[in-house]
Amino acid sequence: MSSLINTEILPFKATAFHAGKFVDVSDADLKGKWSVVFFYPADFTFVCPTELGDLADNYAEFKKLGVEIYAVSTDTHFTHKAWHDSSETIGKIEYVMVGDPTHAISKNFEVLIEEAGIANRGTFVIDPQGKIQIIEITAGGIGRDASELLRKVKAAQYVASHPGEVCPAKWKEGDATLAPSLDLVGKI
Repeated sequence: MSSLINTEILPFKATAFHAGKFVDVSDADLKGKWSVVFFYPADFTFVCPTELGDLADNYAEFKKLGVEIYAVSTDTHFTHKAWHDSSETIGKIEYVMVGDPTHAISKNFEVLIEEAGIANRGTFVIDPQGKIQIIEITAGGIGRDASELLRKVKAAQYVASHPGEVCPAKWKEGDATLAPSLDLVGKI
């Protein structure tokens, strides 16, 4: 996989399930605000609902940061609606659930498992200019943590709004940052 960090997202168009309706979504919707594109293998599975439920439980915190979440699987928007309507965990989702049955979006973000026709667990944080700032890809059996994603989004937003500063390991909102300089080399 080539690094997609700091690259602009590629064009796409898809249909999603959101707020009880089918809606069109494109790369243009991700620009002008912070976005999280959260790929998962498939609806009606095992680890996936735990991750999507965790995101739903933390969605208000993402919204406070001005972040929209787009959950994407290679299932259709119809399948997303059926899952939303039949699962208590998925029923609490208020963010956008994008269908990618053509695999175009999964290919754009380089997470498609070609032989299986499903996406890897990939998380992408995209800045308002449409550039990818964070990428996390995990194996199918390893679920992600929304609170850790929130921490990373806050760090990305901080760095974007404070040129010349960086966030060290385990940085949390309000913690000290670093200003890289020759004076710091070998002193950390």
